[in-house]
Amino acid sequence: MASIDLDKVLDKAWADKPLPEILAAPVAALKGVSDRDGELLEEAFGVATVAELAELKYIRWAQALAALDSAK
Repeated sequence: MASIDLDKVLDKAWADKPLPEILAAPVAALKGVSDRDGELLEEAFGVATVAELAELKYIRWAQALAALDSAK
């Protein structure tokens, strides 16, 4: 089972929320992602929530490529 330190990846306002609420949150709930960044992601890719960002095919492609590189 995967685990993650939510304090390291989420803004403080979101770190104590239940997972379904975090996934439905705007991408700006992620630490280091500004409201403006969220707006740009929505304009460019139609991504408005953390869950939508996770499902973005470009993110998945980049992760797969990185995994191939680290498997060397």
